[in-house]
This record gives sequence, structure tokens and C-alpha cells, in this order.
Amino acid sequence: MPVFAEKAVKISKLPAFRAEHFPYAGPYPWLDRPDALERIEEKLRAGEITPDQAGQCRHWNSDGYIIVEKLFDQGTLNTVWEGYERAVRAGKIKLKAGPAPGDPHPGRYLNPHKKVGGFCRILKHTGLLNWIRLLMEREPRGLQTIAAHKGSEQPEHSDSIHMTTYPLGYLSAAWVAFEDIHPDSGPLVFYPGSHRFPYIFSKDVGISVSDFKREGDRSYHEKYEPFIQNLIAQNRAQPKYFTARAGDVLIWHANLLHGGSKRQNLQLSRKSVVCHFFVKGAFVYHDLSAARSRREEYMGTCLLRDDSGAIRGLSRFTKHKSKPNSASP
Repeated sequence: MPVFAEKAVKISKLPAFRAEHFPYAGPYPWLDRPDALERIEEKLRAGEITPDQAGQCRHWNSDGYIIVEKLFDQGTLNTVWEGYERAVRAGKIKLKAGPAPGDPHPGRYLNPHKKVGGFCRILKHTGLLNWIRLLMEREPRGLQTIAAHKGSEQPEHSDSIHMTTYPLGYLSAAWVAFEDIHPDSGPLVFYPGSHRFPYIFSKDVGISVSDFKREGDRSYHEKYEPFIQNLIAQNRAQPKYFTARAGDVLIWHANLLHGGSKRQNLQLSRKSVVCHFFVKGAFVYHDLSAARSRREEYMGTCLLRDDSGAIRGLSRFTKHKSKPNSASP
């Protein structure tokens, strides 16, 4: 049970891990509350945040995202991506080939941080965690990563149907560009202000628990995705494309609508990793599949690694093991 929820929930008594079975109760994230702008000004006057941080908080409140330029240096990006490519070449990570004829780039990989320690340098980056901490006003916890060589062309969606929290809204995502993103590569597309739309869950579009068990993603594609397209059209939401420079980061709200735009040139790569975070004390589940998120899987080997991606204490262990045994001839 979440330690900070206003209404307690007995998890074992829920009929299913679906949003309709959880109270629509807070506390809500501080930047989602009606007094958010006043609180930003209070924090600024008190010296708790800088003018730059205050500006980013206002932007989050109004538009549902922030951009942090050059948060990651080129050396870190190169080291992490080279480690990923080595894992692919070694067969430690197996990527599916591009489905389209003439597509030279492989598909995405879920949770590469569990296989490649270098990704822990992204997931546990102090600067990134500080921004998440500011926006959520709670301690962030890594939930999931996805690495990609190319644009996903994934239809628009809110992350909250896939990764849901109680209390609602304590999820955020950070998309990190590993190279300069060309407009024809299929940049990430998002809709400023769409985080203020109602949260849309499986029940809202007529996907039952049995539907998903029986049909899998087909029910999602047939019901949820058209619903979101209609929602965008009805609200006349305007798209924005993240044509980032290497090292830039887009951080977005749990309910911001986003996706992958069409790849105009299949030869162009779009190297990136997206990290999803929840917060300490929130309960995490997957509304679409009606499944509880397995907490022990979140950080993977990052729990054993420092911010550089190296395993803690390994050098001491190696030194000790390599020391000659005095009892040996």
C-alpha cells in the first residue's frame, strides 16, 4: 500500500489491477494542483528553487513537459552506446531486424539497463534525478528503460495506461538523445497541454480484462489508439517535434500524449533511450494488462552499480582475489 496516499487501499482485496478499482484520490503531484503557480512563487521567494527551475516548473504546469539541453555530455553518451553495441554484437542483447524493406536499423530493446551497466549512468544520473525530484517533489525510482536505434512510429498515447500509479500522476519519462535528431528520422512527437486532458484508461475505451487476455494488443490498437486520435482532434491539440541535439533531454508528464512520428527517411537513425520513473511510496501497476508491476525488476543490475555503471566493490574484490595465497607453493 502506498505510504503517502490519502485513501488506503487493501491491495489483496482488489478484483483486478485496473484504474477503476482505485480511488480517484490524492495527494496529487504538486504541479498538478490548483495552487501550483502560487507554490512555485513561494519556493522562489524562499530561495528553495532558482529562477530557471521556477520557469521549468511553470512550463511543466502549463504544457506538461520540460526540455533540459545538454544534460549529458558526449563522452557519457559515447561510452553508454558503445557498451550497448558491444552487447548486441556479443549476442547478449538480441534485436529484431527492421520490418520494412530497405530499413538498415534494428528494433527497440526493453530494459537494456538490465544487460548493459552503462545505462545505469543515464538512469541514475544526478542531474536527471534532481529534475525528476523537483517536478514530483518526491524521491524518484527507476521503473523502465527502452533503447532505440531508430524512430518507433508508435501511435500517440499516454504512458499512464501502460504504467499506472496510485496515487495517480506519479510517473514521468525522460527521453535522451544520443545523437542530433534529424527531422526526417521520425522524431518523438508530443502535444503540449495534453496532460490536462482526462486520463484515459482501458475501461474508458471498452477494453475489459478478458479482452486483453484474449486479444492482447489487438484490442489496444482497435479501441484505445483511435480514441486518442479523436481526443487530439476534438481538442485541436497541436503537435511538437523533438528535434534534439545530442545530450538534450525531454521530460514529460504521466498523461502527456506522445508517440513516434513517421520516418520520412529510413536510412536515418534516431539513437535514444527513454527512462520511466515512478516515486518512492507509490503503487505501480499496468492498467492495460491488469497486472501488478514486479518491484524487484525495476532497477535490475543498477542496484549493484555506482553512477558510472561499474559494480560497487568489484575492484576491491578483484584485488583480493588476485593476491597470491601464502599457503601456495
